[in-house]
Amino acid sequence: MKLTSADTVATKPPYGRLSVFYFVYFAALGVFVPYWTVYLKKVAGFSPAQIGELMAVFMATKIVAPFIWGWLADHTGERLRIIRVASLLAVVCFAGVYWQQSFGWMALVMAGFGFFWNASLPQFEALTLNHLGRDIGRYSRIRLWGSVGFIVMVASLPNVLERYGIALAVDAILLLFMGIWLTTWLVQDKPHATHTVQSSRLREVLRQPTVWVLLLACALQQASHGAYYTFFSIYLEDHGYSRNFTGWMWALGVMAEVALFWMMHGLIERFGAARLFVLAMFLTGVRWLVLGTWVDNMPILMLSQLFHAATYGLFHASAIHLIHYQFPGKLQGRGQALYSGLSYGAGGAVGSLLSGYAWEYWGAADTFYIATLIVGVGWILALIYVREDTHVTHH
Repeated sequence: MKLTSADTVATKPPYGRLSVFYFVYFAALGVFVPYWTVYLKKVAGFSPAQIGELMAVFMATKIVAPFIWGWLADHTGERLRIIRVASLLAVVCFAGVYWQQSFGWMALVMAGFGFFWNASLPQFEALTLNHLGRDIGRYSRIRLWGSVGFIVMVASLPNVLERYGIALAVDAILLLFMGIWLTTWLVQDKPHATHTVQSSRLREVLRQPTVWVLLLACALQQASHGAYYTFFSIYLEDHGYSRNFTGWMWALGVMAEVALFWMMHGLIERFGAARLFVLAMFLTGVRWLVLGTWVDNMPILMLSQLFHAATYGLFHASAIHLIHYQFPGKLQGRGQALYSGLSYGAGGAVGSLLSGYAWEYWGAADTFYIATLIVGVGWILALIYVREDTHVTHH
């Protein structure tokens, strides 16, 4: 039977509507990551150690939230409804920032909105991959719109914050959280595809040592990012750079990430996800070494920001690819949740906590050198153990 144009449209993945979610979600990150810690220092008056502790609380929610919500989504089949509920509750919890700014209350607020905000992205990743089906290579083309959203915010917001004050960042985050919830109504749910390995159980996958080494390497990679995500904006301000320049440095890194995402499908086909994963970890170590040593040299600083293409773009796209094939069928949601929880959650929490203490007691440069050592361990593990999965059949 010949397909009509209506049938063709009905089965085509909603690339544009999926991309809108990523744009708004990462636009919120484009405010939160560069300016939230500046707000905690300048307005709330917290010390580096306290900022590290608060960011660790936020990151720690990524350990449990994605797996709880992933298990719920996989067992109920209501993935999109769960994404919508989590996104709405993130708005409600974040609004608590306006009430008071004591350390205890701020920790509670960050735990609350972190628990729900961090639940939505891994499930939307699984939803996107389900929509794409065999066209998984298009993932990076959709995900790059998240990078565009991040760039728009970090490039446009500094001048506004200089004029009206850093506290305006809180209003921007709240509005973007509301936008995330609204964009979830643009897409429809999509059940996981049926694979020949659908009978695989989670414990059988987790018995494979290569899976745990992959997850551990991801955790070490994100732990090494603790100093960067927590203190980079403060680091540049302390070295005399303007807030506008700092915003453009964030933007430069993510521009490089966008270019990488655009080329990622071809790179994976040519070199394989495992090799790209190992390369990303090696370049991460180089980046932290350069950042700790040559922050006052503007050309080298700008060059180090281009490394973001590898340390986040290359790393994340290759990791998503490896996790997708290691956790087939009904395990996709929990696979993405494990990746998010152990790397961005456990790794990010430990990295934020340790970087806060190291920053306060040893200084900025030594903190980045420690980050180099941390990711170096992950690189060695990945070099030895991480391989492209070939025994899982998806067709």
